[in-house]
This record gives sequence, C-alpha cells and structure tokens, in this order.
Amino acid sequence: MQIILWRHAEAEDLAVSDLARNLTLKGRKHAESMAMWLRKQLHDDFGNWRVIASPANRAQQTAAALQMKFETIDSLAPDATPESILNAARWPDSSFNVIVIGHQPTLGMVAARLMNGVDGYVAVKKGATWWFETRERNGRVETIMKAMTTPESFA
Repeated sequence: MQIILWRHAEAEDLAVSDLARNLTLKGRKHAESMAMWLRKQLHDDFGNWRVIASPANRAQQTAAALQMKFETIDSLAPDATPESILNAARWPDSSFNVIVIGHQPTLGMVAARLMNGVDGYVAVKKGATWWFETRERNGRVETIMKAMTTPESFA
C-alpha cells in the first residue's frame, strides 16, 4: 500500500472561521503544480488510488486541483489525530493507495510515525507531499519513504 500525505497549500489568514479559509493565489498555483506532478507520477493509474480530504475549504481546494474524485472526511479536520488520519486511510491494510489532504501538525505526526514507527513530529511545508509505501523484506513488512517534495520544486 502507498500513502501520500499532502498538506494543503498556502491559505488566507483571515476568514469567518478556520474551516472557511481559502487558498491564496500563490496557494492555488502551488496546489495546481503539485497536482500536475502527482498525476504524472501516478501515470493515470487513478483507479488504484483513493483521495480523502479534510472538510476545510483550503484542503478541499487543494484536493480539487487533482481533478480526481475525492471524499471529504470530517475526521481529517484541522484538529485531527494521527490515529484518525491512519484509520481514514485504512493504513496499512487498504486495497487502495491513498492520498490524504490535511493539516499540520497532524500530518507531521503521521509522517514521523511512518518513518520511525513511534510518535514524534516533523515539519511539513505548506503544499508539500510525503509519499510512503509498504514493502516486504526478509519476511517483515516495512514502511519506506518513496518521495518528499514541495511545490517550489516545480517553479
């Protein structure tokens, strides 16, 4: 199974609520460039991928840039826990690969757990993706980081 953690792109600071914050112009451009890179990496193999997103506007707008069907899952909201992210993704047992569009600090906590197998934290830049996959080696299932990239990589 593969899981891509995608932090929403840059958003406005002010809105009527945190969930109502929209992407800035820069954020929309970054979401589009990251989405283009992801589509290229997936080689149009979208049938094996499930996309799930936080209900926050900024995450919804980031997900929409992929131009793929996606599910809105309330448990991915800004106050999500690492467990809620991994449960929503059905990690590591899903028959589908998953792209999760969410928020800090939770995505950084999930990334740390996937990299180290223990609770921790890493910073995830706005608009960045962290791509992990499982593999079997010597009879053990391991998680490896396949890629990490930021939208500035495509500027």
